[in-house]
Amino acid sequence: MSPTTHAPTPARETHRSQRWLAGGVDSPVRAGLPVGAPTPALVEGHGSRVRDEDGREYIDYICGYGPVLLAHGDKRVARAVSKAAAAGTVFGATHPEEVRLAQRLVAAFPSMESVRFVSTGTEACMSAVRLARAFTRREKIIRFEGCYHGHSDDMIFSAGASSLSAATIASGVSSGVIHDVLVLPYNDIFAVDRTLRARRNEVAAIIVEPVAANMGLCLPVAGFLEGVRDLCRSFGAVLIFDEVITGIRLGAGGAQALLGVRPDLTCLGKALGGGLPLAAFGGRGDIMAKLAPDGTVFQGGTFSGNPLSVAAAHALLDAIESETGFYAALDARATRLAAGLRSAATALGCGATVVQYGSMVDLRFRLGPPHANMRESSQADPRSYAAYYQAMLERGVLLPPSQMELMFLTASHGDEDIDATVAAAAAALKAACRAKDKV
Repeated sequence: MSPTTHAPTPARETHRSQRWLAGGVDSPVRAGLPVGAPTPALVEGHGSRVRDEDGREYIDYICGYGPVLLAHGDKRVARAVSKAAAAGTVFGATHPEEVRLAQRLVAAFPSMESVRFVSTGTEACMSAVRLARAFTRREKIIRFEGCYHGHSDDMIFSAGASSLSAATIASGVSSGVIHDVLVLPYNDIFAVDRTLRARRNEVAAIIVEPVAANMGLCLPVAGFLEGVRDLCRSFGAVLIFDEVITGIRLGAGGAQALLGVRPDLTCLGKALGGGLPLAAFGGRGDIMAKLAPDGTVFQGGTFSGNPLSVAAAHALLDAIESETGFYAALDARATRLAAGLRSAATALGCGATVVQYGSMVDLRFRLGPPHANMRESSQADPRSYAAYYQAMLERGVLLPPSQMELMFLTASHGDEDIDATVAAAAAALKAACRAKDKV
Protein backbone atom coordinates (compact mmCIF):
# COMPACT_ATOMS: atom_id res chain seq x y z
CA MET A 1 0.00 0.00 0.00
CA SER A 2 1.25 3.49 -0.74
CA PRO A 3 -0.23 6.85 0.27
CA THR A 4 -2.11 8.69 -2.44
CA THR A 5 -2.70 12.38 -3.03
CA HIS A 6 -6.42 13.05 -3.17
CA ALA A 7 -9.17 15.35 -2.11
CA PRO A 8 -11.05 13.64 0.73
CA THR A 9 -14.78 13.20 0.30
CA PRO A 10 -17.33 11.99 2.84
CA ALA A 11 -17.17 8.21 2.90
CA ARG A 12 -20.34 6.24 2.22
CA GLU A 13 -19.93 4.41 5.50
CA THR A 14 -19.99 7.71 7.38
CA HIS A 15 -23.44 8.50 6.00
CA ARG A 16 -24.74 5.06 6.92
CA SER A 17 -23.31 5.31 10.42
CA GLN A 18 -25.36 8.43 11.14
CA ARG A 19 -28.50 6.31 10.93
CA TRP A 20 -27.43 3.24 12.86
CA LEU A 21 -24.72 4.32 15.32
CA ALA A 22 -25.58 6.81 18.05
CA GLY A 23 -23.86 9.99 16.97
CA GLY A 24 -22.41 8.14 13.99
CA VAL A 25 -19.42 6.87 15.98
CA ASP A 26 -18.52 4.59 18.88
CA SER A 27 -16.16 7.14 20.45
CA PRO A 28 -16.61 10.93 20.21
CA VAL A 29 -13.09 11.74 18.99
CA ARG A 30 -13.79 9.80 15.77
CA ALA A 31 -16.45 12.36 14.84
CA GLY A 32 -13.66 14.85 14.16
CA LEU A 33 -15.52 17.87 15.49
CA PRO A 34 -12.32 19.92 16.08
CA VAL A 35 -11.34 19.54 12.40
CA GLY A 36 -14.82 19.74 10.90
CA ALA A 37 -15.02 16.22 9.47
CA PRO A 38 -15.15 12.65 10.78
CA THR A 39 -12.17 10.36 10.46
CA PRO A 40 -12.42 8.46 7.13
CA ALA A 41 -14.17 5.10 7.37
CA LEU A 42 -11.30 2.60 7.26
CA VAL A 43 -11.54 -0.97 6.03
CA GLU A 44 -7.97 -2.27 5.95
CA GLY A 45 -4.50 -1.71 7.34
CA HIS A 46 -1.09 -3.17 6.51
CA GLY A 47 2.14 -2.04 8.12
CA SER A 48 2.07 1.74 8.51
CA ARG A 49 -0.73 2.26 5.97
CA VAL A 50 -4.52 2.17 6.10
CA ARG A 51 -7.13 2.24 3.34
CA ASP A 52 -10.64 3.70 3.35
CA GLU A 53 -13.66 2.14 1.67
CA ASP A 54 -13.13 4.22 -1.46
CA GLY A 55 -9.62 2.85 -1.92
CA ARG A 56 -7.71 5.89 -0.67
CA GLU A 57 -4.53 5.04 1.20
CA TYR A 58 -2.91 6.94 4.05
CA ILE A 59 0.20 6.83 6.18
CA ASP A 60 -1.42 6.32 9.55
CA TYR A 61 -0.42 8.21 12.69
CA ILE A 62 -3.58 7.51 14.67
CA CYS A 63 -2.66 3.83 15.08
CA GLY A 64 -5.82 3.19 17.09
CA TYR A 65 -4.78 6.03 19.44
CA GLY A 66 -1.86 3.98 20.69
CA PRO A 67 -2.59 0.23 20.59
CA VAL A 68 -0.86 -0.51 17.28
CA LEU A 69 2.84 -0.79 18.09
CA LEU A 70 4.19 -3.40 15.65
CA ALA A 71 2.11 -2.87 12.51
CA HIS A 72 -1.40 -2.99 11.16
CA GLY A 73 -2.14 -6.61 10.30
CA ASP A 74 1.07 -7.90 11.88
CA LYS A 75 1.36 -11.55 10.83
CA ARG A 76 2.86 -12.71 14.12
CA VAL A 77 -0.08 -11.34 16.07
CA ALA A 78 -2.58 -12.65 13.50
CA ARG A 79 -1.14 -16.17 13.69
CA ALA A 80 -1.18 -16.17 17.47
CA VAL A 81 -4.78 -14.97 17.63
CA SER A 82 -5.90 -17.47 14.98
CA LYS A 83 -4.29 -20.34 16.86
CA ALA A 84 -5.87 -19.23 20.14
CA ALA A 85 -9.30 -18.81 18.54
CA ALA A 86 -9.19 -22.36 17.22
CA ALA A 87 -8.77 -23.61 20.80
CA GLY A 88 -11.60 -21.51 22.26
CA THR A 89 -12.27 -17.79 22.51
CA VAL A 90 -13.47 -17.45 26.12
CA PHE A 91 -13.80 -19.90 28.99
CA GLY A 92 -14.81 -18.07 32.14
CA ALA A 93 -11.87 -19.74 33.85
CA THR A 94 -8.19 -19.00 34.33
CA HIS A 95 -5.90 -20.48 31.68
CA PRO A 96 -2.12 -21.03 31.65
CA GLU A 97 -1.24 -18.32 29.11
CA GLU A 98 -3.05 -15.74 31.23
CA VAL A 99 -0.86 -16.67 34.18
CA ARG A 100 2.28 -16.62 32.04
CA LEU A 101 1.44 -13.12 30.80
CA ALA A 102 1.00 -11.94 34.38
CA GLN A 103 4.46 -13.34 35.17
CA ARG A 104 5.97 -11.44 32.25
CA LEU A 105 4.42 -8.15 33.35
CA VAL A 106 5.55 -8.57 36.95
CA ALA A 107 9.07 -9.24 35.69
CA ALA A 108 8.99 -6.13 33.46
CA PHE A 109 7.51 -3.76 36.05
CA PRO A 110 9.37 -3.86 39.40
CA SER A 111 6.53 -1.89 41.01
CA MET A 112 4.16 -4.80 40.40
CA GLU A 113 4.03 -7.78 42.73
CA SER A 114 0.81 -9.07 41.18
CA VAL A 115 -1.53 -8.04 38.41
CA ARG A 116 -5.22 -8.28 37.46
CA PHE A 117 -6.35 -8.25 33.81
CA VAL A 118 -9.33 -6.28 32.53
CA SER A 119 -10.45 -5.28 29.04
CA THR A 120 -10.06 -1.50 28.90
CA GLY A 121 -8.00 1.32 30.35
CA THR A 122 -11.17 2.78 31.86
CA GLU A 123 -11.69 -0.44 33.84
CA ALA A 124 -8.06 -0.51 34.95
CA CYS A 125 -8.12 3.05 36.30
CA MET A 126 -11.57 2.70 37.82
CA SER A 127 -10.53 -0.49 39.61
CA ALA A 128 -7.23 0.95 40.84
CA VAL A 129 -9.03 3.96 42.32
CA ARG A 130 -11.58 1.74 44.08
CA LEU A 131 -8.80 -0.44 45.41
CA ALA A 132 -6.89 2.56 46.76
CA ARG A 133 -9.98 3.82 48.55
CA ALA A 134 -10.54 0.46 50.20
CA PHE A 135 -6.89 0.10 51.18
CA THR A 136 -6.63 3.54 52.80
CA ARG A 137 -10.24 3.76 54.01
CA ARG A 138 -10.34 7.27 52.59
CA GLU A 139 -12.61 8.80 49.96
CA LYS A 140 -10.91 11.62 48.08
CA ILE A 141 -8.80 11.27 44.94
CA ILE A 142 -6.36 13.83 43.51
CA ARG A 143 -6.08 13.90 39.74
CA PHE A 144 -4.74 16.45 37.29
CA GLU A 145 -6.48 18.70 34.81
CA GLY A 146 -6.02 17.44 31.25
CA CYS A 147 -5.08 13.88 32.19
CA TYR A 148 -7.52 11.30 30.84
CA HIS A 149 -8.12 8.18 32.92
CA GLY A 150 -11.14 6.79 31.11
CA HIS A 151 -14.81 7.71 31.21
CA SER A 152 -15.82 6.50 34.67
CA ASP A 153 -17.75 9.11 36.64
CA ASP A 154 -14.96 10.22 38.93
CA MET A 155 -12.33 10.42 36.19
CA ILE A 156 -14.08 12.02 33.21
CA PHE A 157 -14.51 15.69 34.12
CA SER A 158 -11.61 18.09 33.54
CA ALA A 159 -10.07 15.44 31.29
CA GLY A 160 -8.07 16.03 28.13
CA ALA A 161 -8.21 14.17 24.81
CA SER A 162 -11.86 13.28 24.31
CA SER A 163 -13.34 16.30 26.06
CA LEU A 164 -15.94 18.04 23.91
CA SER A 165 -17.10 20.66 26.36
CA ALA A 166 -17.38 21.10 30.10
CA ALA A 167 -21.15 20.60 29.90
CA THR A 168 -20.81 17.39 27.90
CA ILE A 169 -18.20 15.92 30.22
CA ALA A 170 -20.15 16.74 33.40
CA SER A 171 -23.49 15.50 32.07
CA GLY A 172 -24.81 12.55 34.05
CA VAL A 173 -22.04 12.69 36.67
CA SER A 174 -23.28 12.89 40.26
CA SER A 175 -22.32 16.00 42.19
CA GLY A 176 -21.40 13.69 45.07
CA VAL A 177 -18.80 11.97 42.90
CA ILE A 178 -17.33 15.30 41.82
CA HIS A 179 -17.08 16.35 45.47
CA ASP A 180 -14.67 13.48 46.17
CA VAL A 181 -12.28 14.26 43.31
CA LEU A 182 -9.79 17.10 43.67
CA VAL A 183 -8.48 18.38 40.32
CA LEU A 184 -5.11 20.17 40.33
CA PRO A 185 -2.87 21.64 37.59
CA TYR A 186 -0.42 19.14 36.12
CA ASN A 187 3.23 19.81 37.05
CA ASP A 188 2.27 21.95 40.07
CA ILE A 189 3.92 20.21 43.03
CA PHE A 190 3.09 23.13 45.33
CA ALA A 191 -0.64 22.64 44.69
CA VAL A 192 -0.25 18.96 45.55
CA ASP A 193 1.58 19.80 48.77
CA ARG A 194 -1.01 22.39 49.83
CA THR A 195 -3.91 20.06 49.09
CA LEU A 196 -2.46 17.11 50.99
CA ARG A 197 -1.73 19.29 54.01
CA ALA A 198 -5.26 20.70 53.96
CA ARG A 199 -6.84 17.25 53.44
CA ARG A 200 -4.33 15.37 55.57
CA ASN A 201 -6.42 12.27 56.37
CA GLU A 202 -8.87 12.38 53.47
CA VAL A 203 -6.90 11.64 50.28
CA ALA A 204 -6.86 7.98 49.28
CA ALA A 205 -4.77 8.30 46.15
CA ILE A 206 -3.16 10.48 43.53
CA ILE A 207 -3.61 9.25 39.97
CA VAL A 208 -1.41 10.73 37.27
CA GLU A 209 -0.09 10.10 33.78
CA PRO A 210 3.69 10.11 34.32
CA VAL A 211 3.98 11.45 30.78
CA ALA A 212 0.71 13.20 30.01
CA ALA A 213 -0.49 12.17 26.56
CA ASN A 214 -4.07 13.38 26.47
CA MET A 215 -3.64 17.17 26.38
CA GLY A 216 -1.14 16.98 23.63
CA LEU A 217 2.22 15.69 24.82
CA CYS A 218 3.00 17.23 28.20
CA LEU A 219 6.22 16.15 29.88
CA PRO A 220 6.70 16.20 33.65
CA VAL A 221 8.96 19.01 34.84
CA ALA A 222 12.04 18.08 36.85
CA GLY A 223 11.10 16.99 40.35
CA PHE A 224 7.33 16.83 39.82
CA LEU A 225 6.85 13.06 39.85
CA GLU A 226 9.54 12.57 42.49
CA GLY A 227 7.78 15.17 44.64
CA VAL A 228 4.40 13.50 44.21
CA ARG A 229 6.00 10.17 45.16
CA ASP A 230 7.48 11.63 48.35
CA LEU A 231 4.25 13.40 49.33
CA CYS A 232 2.17 10.25 48.85
CA ARG A 233 4.56 8.37 51.09
CA SER A 234 4.46 11.13 53.74
CA PHE A 235 0.67 11.47 53.80
CA GLY A 236 -0.27 7.82 53.38
CA ALA A 237 -1.85 8.18 49.94
CA VAL A 238 -1.55 5.57 47.19
CA LEU A 239 0.32 6.72 44.07
CA ILE A 240 -1.30 5.41 40.88
CA PHE A 241 0.50 5.75 37.54
CA ASP A 242 -1.85 5.64 34.57
CA GLU A 243 0.42 4.09 31.96
CA VAL A 244 -2.39 2.95 29.67
CA ILE A 245 -0.71 4.83 26.81
CA THR A 246 2.93 4.77 27.91
CA GLY A 247 3.21 1.38 29.62
CA ILE A 248 4.39 -0.86 26.78
CA ARG A 249 4.79 1.82 24.12
CA LEU A 250 7.75 3.60 25.75
CA GLY A 251 9.57 0.50 26.92
CA ALA A 252 9.12 -2.86 28.59
CA GLY A 253 8.99 -1.18 32.01
CA GLY A 254 6.99 1.86 30.93
CA ALA A 255 7.59 5.50 31.73
CA GLN A 256 8.28 4.64 35.38
CA ALA A 257 11.42 2.74 34.39
CA LEU A 258 12.63 5.58 32.16
CA LEU A 259 11.92 8.26 34.77
CA GLY A 260 13.01 6.30 37.82
CA VAL A 261 9.87 6.79 39.91
CA ARG A 262 8.05 3.77 41.36
CA PRO A 263 4.28 4.03 41.95
CA ASP A 264 2.18 1.88 44.27
CA LEU A 265 -0.26 0.86 41.52
CA THR A 266 0.08 0.92 37.73
CA CYS A 267 -2.59 0.85 35.03
CA LEU A 268 -1.74 -0.60 31.61
CA GLY A 269 -3.66 -0.93 28.34
CA LYS A 270 -3.63 0.04 24.65
CA ALA A 271 -0.36 -1.38 23.24
CA LEU A 272 -0.38 -4.19 25.81
CA GLY A 273 -2.99 -6.13 23.83
CA GLY A 274 -1.10 -6.06 20.53
CA GLY A 275 -4.12 -4.42 18.91
CA LEU A 276 -6.78 -6.37 20.80
CA PRO A 277 -8.68 -5.14 23.89
CA LEU A 278 -6.57 -5.87 26.95
CA ALA A 279 -5.69 -3.82 30.01
CA ALA A 280 -4.35 -4.49 33.48
CA PHE A 281 -3.64 -2.98 36.85
CA GLY A 282 -1.12 -4.17 39.36
CA GLY A 283 1.18 -3.10 42.13
CA ARG A 284 2.19 -3.64 45.75
CA GLY A 285 1.23 -6.98 47.17
CA ASP A 286 -0.42 -5.59 50.30
CA ILE A 287 -2.70 -3.38 48.20
CA MET A 288 -3.52 -6.01 45.57
CA ALA A 289 -4.38 -8.45 48.39
CA LYS A 290 -7.50 -6.37 49.03
CA LEU A 291 -9.03 -7.64 45.76
CA ALA A 292 -11.68 -10.34 45.96
CA PRO A 293 -11.64 -13.26 46.41
CA ASP A 294 -8.81 -12.78 48.94
CA GLY A 295 -10.06 -9.36 50.00
CA THR A 296 -13.24 -7.32 49.96
CA VAL A 297 -12.85 -5.21 46.79
CA PHE A 298 -14.85 -6.65 43.93
CA GLN A 299 -13.63 -6.50 40.35
CA GLY A 300 -14.79 -8.80 37.60
CA GLY A 301 -15.16 -9.04 33.85
CA THR A 302 -16.52 -11.61 31.39
CA PHE A 303 -13.70 -11.06 28.91
CA SER A 304 -10.94 -10.19 31.38
CA GLY A 305 -7.78 -12.03 30.38
CA ASN A 306 -9.49 -13.75 27.44
CA PRO A 307 -7.35 -16.15 25.37
CA LEU A 308 -7.38 -14.05 22.16
CA SER A 309 -6.13 -10.84 23.75
CA VAL A 310 -3.60 -12.72 25.87
CA ALA A 311 -2.26 -14.51 22.78
CA ALA A 312 -1.88 -11.16 21.00
CA ALA A 313 -0.03 -9.72 24.00
CA HIS A 314 2.40 -12.64 24.08
CA ALA A 315 3.02 -12.26 20.34
CA LEU A 316 3.74 -8.56 20.82
CA LEU A 317 6.16 -9.12 23.70
CA ASP A 318 7.86 -11.97 21.83
CA ALA A 319 8.36 -9.71 18.81
CA ILE A 320 9.83 -6.92 20.94
CA GLU A 321 12.18 -9.28 22.77
CA SER A 322 13.33 -10.95 19.55
CA GLU A 323 14.44 -7.69 17.92
CA THR A 324 17.59 -6.22 19.43
CA GLY A 325 17.21 -2.49 19.94
CA PHE A 326 13.48 -2.49 19.19
CA TYR A 327 12.70 0.63 21.20
CA ALA A 328 15.87 2.47 20.18
CA ALA A 329 15.00 2.02 16.50
CA LEU A 330 11.36 3.02 17.03
CA ASP A 331 12.29 6.12 19.01
CA ALA A 332 14.92 7.09 16.42
CA ARG A 333 12.27 7.16 13.70
CA ALA A 334 10.04 9.34 15.88
CA THR A 335 12.97 11.66 16.57
CA ARG A 336 13.61 11.95 12.85
CA LEU A 337 9.96 12.74 12.16
CA ALA A 338 9.82 15.36 14.91
CA ALA A 339 13.00 17.01 13.62
CA GLY A 340 11.58 17.20 10.11
CA LEU A 341 8.28 18.66 11.28
CA ARG A 342 10.07 21.14 13.51
CA SER A 343 12.32 22.27 10.68
CA ALA A 344 9.37 22.76 8.34
CA ALA A 345 7.42 24.73 10.95
CA THR A 346 10.41 26.92 11.78
CA ALA A 347 11.07 27.68 8.12
CA LEU A 348 7.51 28.92 7.66
CA GLY A 349 7.31 30.75 10.99
CA CYS A 350 3.74 29.61 11.53
CA GLY A 351 3.95 29.30 15.32
CA ALA A 352 3.85 25.49 15.55
CA THR A 353 5.62 23.67 18.39
CA VAL A 354 6.77 20.06 18.05
CA VAL A 355 7.36 17.82 21.08
CA GLN A 356 8.47 14.19 20.97
CA TYR A 357 8.95 11.52 23.61
CA GLY A 358 9.65 7.94 22.61
CA SER A 359 7.37 6.97 19.71
CA MET A 360 4.89 9.79 20.44
CA VAL A 361 4.94 13.09 18.54
CA ASP A 362 2.89 16.23 19.11
CA LEU A 363 2.55 19.18 16.73
CA ARG A 364 0.45 22.06 17.99
CA PHE A 365 -0.13 25.62 16.89
CA ARG A 366 0.98 27.53 19.93
CA LEU A 367 3.77 30.09 20.40
CA GLY A 368 6.33 29.73 23.15
CA PRO A 369 7.96 26.75 24.85
CA PRO A 370 6.20 23.35 25.11
CA HIS A 371 3.15 23.47 27.36
CA ALA A 372 3.40 22.29 30.96
CA ASN A 373 -0.30 21.91 31.81
CA MET A 374 -3.81 21.86 30.39
CA ARG A 375 -4.33 25.61 30.52
CA GLU A 376 -1.25 26.24 28.42
CA SER A 377 -2.23 23.42 26.07
CA SER A 378 -5.65 25.02 25.56
CA GLN A 379 -3.97 28.12 24.10
CA ALA A 380 -3.24 26.22 20.87
CA ASP A 381 -5.00 27.56 17.76
CA PRO A 382 -7.74 25.13 16.62
CA ARG A 383 -8.34 26.84 13.25
CA SER A 384 -4.74 26.32 12.15
CA TYR A 385 -4.76 22.67 13.19
CA ALA A 386 -8.03 22.01 11.34
CA ALA A 387 -6.52 23.45 8.15
CA TYR A 388 -3.31 21.47 8.68
CA TYR A 389 -5.24 18.23 9.31
CA GLN A 390 -7.29 18.60 6.13
CA ALA A 391 -4.24 19.49 4.03
CA MET A 392 -2.35 16.46 5.35
CA LEU A 393 -5.34 14.22 4.65
CA GLU A 394 -5.39 15.45 1.04
CA ARG A 395 -1.73 14.43 0.78
CA GLY A 396 -2.30 10.92 2.09
CA VAL A 397 -1.34 11.38 5.74
CA LEU A 398 -3.87 10.50 8.43
CA LEU A 399 -3.46 12.49 11.65
CA PRO A 400 -5.58 12.44 14.82
CA PRO A 401 -8.60 14.75 14.35
CA SER A 402 -7.83 16.72 17.50
CA GLN A 403 -4.85 18.75 18.68
CA MET A 404 -5.22 17.09 22.08
CA GLU A 405 -4.32 13.70 20.58
CA LEU A 406 -0.85 12.53 19.61
CA MET A 407 0.80 11.07 16.54
CA PHE A 408 1.83 7.47 17.25
CA LEU A 409 4.47 5.58 15.32
CA THR A 410 4.81 1.84 14.85
CA ALA A 411 7.79 -0.39 14.15
CA SER A 412 6.58 -0.51 10.54
CA HIS A 413 6.94 3.24 9.90
CA GLY A 414 10.04 3.50 7.75
CA ASP A 415 12.21 6.21 6.25
CA GLU A 416 9.93 6.43 3.21
CA ASP A 417 6.98 7.18 5.49
CA ILE A 418 8.90 9.80 7.42
CA ASP A 419 10.16 11.53 4.26
CA ALA A 420 6.67 11.56 2.71
CA THR A 421 5.13 12.91 5.91
CA VAL A 422 7.64 15.73 6.27
CA ALA A 423 7.22 16.69 2.61
CA ALA A 424 3.43 16.74 3.04
CA ALA A 425 3.76 18.78 6.21
CA ALA A 426 5.84 21.45 4.47
CA ALA A 427 2.92 22.10 2.13
CA ALA A 428 0.18 21.57 4.73
CA LEU A 429 1.76 24.05 7.14
CA LYS A 430 1.38 26.74 4.50
CA ALA A 431 -2.38 26.08 4.53
CA ALA A 432 -2.33 26.35 8.32
CA CYS A 433 -0.50 29.68 8.12
CA ARG A 434 -3.11 31.02 5.72
CA ALA A 435 -5.90 29.92 8.07
CA LYS A 436 -4.18 31.70 10.96
CA ASP A 437 -3.83 34.90 8.92
CA LYS A 438 -7.60 34.93 8.33
CA VAL A 439 -8.35 35.05 12.07
